[in-house]
Amino acid sequence: MGTNRLLNNTQKTMATKTVKIKFTILLIGIAFTYLAFISKKDLLPTCIENKVDYLEQGFKVPPDSIKPWVYWYWISGNVSKEGITKDLEAMAKVGIGEAFIGNIGMGEPYGDVKVLSEDWWKLTEHAIREGKRLGVDIGIFNSPGWSQSGGPWVKPTQAMRYFVNSEVTVEGGQLINRKLGAADSLQDVAVIAFKKPLDDDSQLADFKPQIVTVPLVDNAALLADNDFEQPVIFNAKFITIDLTVKQGFKARSLILHPAKIPFKAHVVFQAWKNNEYQTVKEFNYDRSNPGVTVGPIVYGPVSISIGEVLSTKFRLIINNIKNRNGNDTNSGFTEVVLSESPRLAKYIEKQLGKMFQSPVPLWGEYQWTDQEKAGTSAMLINEQSVIDVTKNMQPDGVLKWDAPVGNWVIMRFGVLPTGTKNSPASPEATGFEVDKMSKTHLASHFDSYIGKLLKRMPAADRTAFKHVVADSYEMGSQNYTEGFAVDFNKRYGYNPLLWLPVLSGRIIGSAEQSNRFLWDLRRFVADKVAYDYVGGLRDLSQKNGLRIWLENYGHWGFPSEFLMYGGQSNDIAGEFWTEGSLGNIECRAASSAAHIYGVNRVYAESFTSNAKAYSLYPALLKKRGDWSFTEGINHVLLHVYIHQPYEDRKPGMNAWYGTEFNRKNTWFEKSKIWIDYLRRNMFLLQQGKPVNDVAYFIGEDAPKMTGVRDPELPKGYSYDYINAEVILNRLSVRDGKLVLPDGTSYRLLVLPALKTMRPLVLKKIRELVNAGATILGPKPSRSPSMENYPTADKEVLNIANALWKGVDGNRQKSAAYGKGWVMSGLDIQSIMNKIGVHPDVEFPKNIPILWTHRKTADADIYFITNQSDSLLSISPIFRVADKQPELWDATTGNHRDLPQYKITANRTTVSLQFAPAQSYFVVFRRKASPVKGLNFPKSVLLQTINTPYQVKFNANNRGPANAVTFNQLNDWSQSKDESIRYYSGTALYTNSFNMPTIPTQQRVFITIDQVKDIASVKLNGKDVGGLWTAPLELDITDALVKGNNQIEIEVTNLWVNRLIGDSKIPVKERKTWTVTDTYKPDDKLQPSGLIGEIKLITKKYH
Repeated sequence: MGTNRLLNNTQKTMATKTVKIKFTILLIGIAFTYLAFISKKDLLPTCIENKVDYLEQGFKVPPDSIKPWVYWYWISGNVSKEGITKDLEAMAKVGIGEAFIGNIGMGEPYGDVKVLSEDWWKLTEHAIREGKRLGVDIGIFNSPGWSQSGGPWVKPTQAMRYFVNSEVTVEGGQLINRKLGAADSLQDVAVIAFKKPLDDDSQLADFKPQIVTVPLVDNAALLADNDFEQPVIFNAKFITIDLTVKQGFKARSLILHPAKIPFKAHVVFQAWKNNEYQTVKEFNYDRSNPGVTVGPIVYGPVSISIGEVLSTKFRLIINNIKNRNGNDTNSGFTEVVLSESPRLAKYIEKQLGKMFQSPVPLWGEYQWTDQEKAGTSAMLINEQSVIDVTKNMQPDGVLKWDAPVGNWVIMRFGVLPTGTKNSPASPEATGFEVDKMSKTHLASHFDSYIGKLLKRMPAADRTAFKHVVADSYEMGSQNYTEGFAVDFNKRYGYNPLLWLPVLSGRIIGSAEQSNRFLWDLRRFVADKVAYDYVGGLRDLSQKNGLRIWLENYGHWGFPSEFLMYGGQSNDIAGEFWTEGSLGNIECRAASSAAHIYGVNRVYAESFTSNAKAYSLYPALLKKRGDWSFTEGINHVLLHVYIHQPYEDRKPGMNAWYGTEFNRKNTWFEKSKIWIDYLRRNMFLLQQGKPVNDVAYFIGEDAPKMTGVRDPELPKGYSYDYINAEVILNRLSVRDGKLVLPDGTSYRLLVLPALKTMRPLVLKKIRELVNAGATILGPKPSRSPSMENYPTADKEVLNIANALWKGVDGNRQKSAAYGKGWVMSGLDIQSIMNKIGVHPDVEFPKNIPILWTHRKTADADIYFITNQSDSLLSISPIFRVADKQPELWDATTGNHRDLPQYKITANRTTVSLQFAPAQSYFVVFRRKASPVKGLNFPKSVLLQTINTPYQVKFNANNRGPANAVTFNQLNDWSQSKDESIRYYSGTALYTNSFNMPTIPTQQRVFITIDQVKDIASVKLNGKDVGGLWTAPLELDITDALVKGNNQIEIEVTNLWVNRLIGDSKIPVKERKTWTVTDTYKPDDKLQPSGLIGEIKLITKKYH
């Protein structure tokens, strides 16, 4: 506007004009510099009043900061300098923004470059320099392999470790001078003595039971002989073990000692009463996974509490046997211990010695029911009798201790490495996993790998190096680190060393107290892993100008709490696979952690797969990718680009896992149109804040990999999981909403169905309700912890009684407290109705539509995806009023008004249509105004291009040497010509058509019935776009001319057909080479090429 005033002001002198013009030019220059700057930011402002709409601009052409990233695996030393450069050039060309280098050892074939060798270091440096040159940033996994943090530099004393022990019973009243057993421990921790409880070692085996098994085994007597080495093996699907003694035996615990056979089963324990066997306890026995990644005590005993059972006959029924090795008749035990002494149930599991045996532990897996009381106090360890006599043990292991009168059990506690090692890594790069509870040991690990690379490269050369990467946790548990006792005491206010006998299954004080100690131990481990491992890795990375990128969960023995674990990271990621359910927990875990800790970008390792090699392509990936967006993911990381070191081999290096995102795959170069689609989605989904009405509190138990939605969330609402740390430190109330510091808010906090809560958390919840929050859940009655026991329990009960008043979930289901509400026993929809919160978006029932909602200062952005392969017409109701709905299409970058809508009671109904698997955004940002027209136009056929096509294949890919005439657009795989039937690669279709007249004030589109599998189109030499997903149409208006028009369509199919074709010929005659190729001659060929008809249409919007 300053320029206009200058030009129109004839009163000014030329000198003045010149000065002002220069000043104006300077301002314009500054403005453009500012625009260039903000275009690189993650979030473009949407509230600046300017001629340029930054939301539209960023959607049409996303900024460079909005690009998908990729895992870049270097497999088994197969690496080349030339391949690195070409890989990065290919990534840059299609729009990949960052590559995470993972050095993966997957066996044969091994290459010539040893990991950690000088050649390998130089190639890693080359990758970083080339990334800088090409604009592709680099991340590096923090150790060789994808999990987790280890290597040959980690010493046993720096490794993950766990408690082991040996014990001896001595008579007191004298000086004890004897050498204690070493317990095979690497490091001594403590020597603990306690008075031996009554019947501590009284077992059924002492009474020489008669043992009969079905099926009959010759050595059944070994099951109760106090020898824990000799196994009794069964080869049957159903086993009965009867143990009979002559006089009554009062059993208070049952402990099954496994043979070294990985199996799980259902077990029924019975006792003879009233002339029949009566069931005492049913339980699941699980020692099916012998890997140390699910706990270091691989075949630890399974301890079951049984109350008190007096009988002469006992029976075990073992059925539903499932053996990891596939032989469901193979099982066995070394000992069946029935004891008169009570033992803590599942004490091996509760100390993290054995963890959930399958990949995904659900919310309730590390929770146990209250244990029955059994026996007298004389059968338990008196907590006052426990003595730390560590100082009395000499360096040679001899204990010199003046023991008080009585029988004493002396336990020597030490620690051993858990045995977990970084994997999958090449042998030369494999070593112990570093201690996850020690910042000191972590720093040593960092310096030995990432730190070494930093020292080798000048800072100016490694500006492309941006991230230190930690994949999903798969390395199992530990329960010890240096400073364990001091840190534990500082946190919980008591000395954990005096409670270590609980690790043997003995009960100190009471079963409740012993369980509370183990609860504290698990919570201590979870917190330390989050703060010292993730937080430590973050701090080390930031100190060197790097960020940590972390998947905040684990599939094998994850010992932490997923929200706190993720909350310590700079960047938080989930993952999802193209098939199966993996991702259903992981993506929400990541988005919840990001949302509650104030992190905007939510990443996902995307499209991991175990599908057949080269069988996936963008259209097939679309629904699952769109699904991930509705789970809160807004930044894609592709899995996986496997480094291609050999130029003479196609398709080249691959693996059994992952989608083949690499330059040797047929469609990779054309994938830019799909990547642009991802970028536009990412851009809009990173605007503003997520809209989630419900926060589900996951409770305080640990480990924890996911939350629970109980009661279930009604349709039309969304949610996050939330943890105690965020409730305590980040959550407040404003206008009845639970609000986080960055503005993210919730209308309802749902508590889990637990009896326990620590006082500090309950106090904060009381504060929130008093300020106006609404909570739903049962009343807690005690603390789960030994901290301040038993005072803490009284505190919890007093607060809970006041807060819940008479609310019991049955007779009374709600009560006001302060400005807020406490509710229990109600479904969420009833509560939302009560507090006046409509569904965020309302769809007809049983419609395969998913959605997510982001909100900026002046826009509501809904992403909606059709998850079916059918056309859908629906009229959803949005919780938005007085704003004009618009459709934003990420496949094209275009947007348009949706004139057909109705505003009623502060909600807007919009008519929508979806092609199969289609998705788009519905955006509300401008004031509603009357607009005439249709939301979805009717197509009007102009002509069908039915003249013959000339199709040119690539002869180097065994295609026809000369162009082939296609009178009809048929599937290549149905051709009688083998060079077409088994062809894989790109073919060029050419044709011409006459356009007598061009419609005025209408857009003209080209449509194709089927594209197998991705295509690019030129009209009259102009690029008009690509086709990969429905609707298969392109706007060609700007390239169309009156009269003759030349059309060129390049279409690319998959490698599958060529691999099938090559499987029919001798290996020496094949042109294909790949590592994982499972195709056989009779496998089904994949449809390929352009199929059906090509038409020109216009669209009627009125």
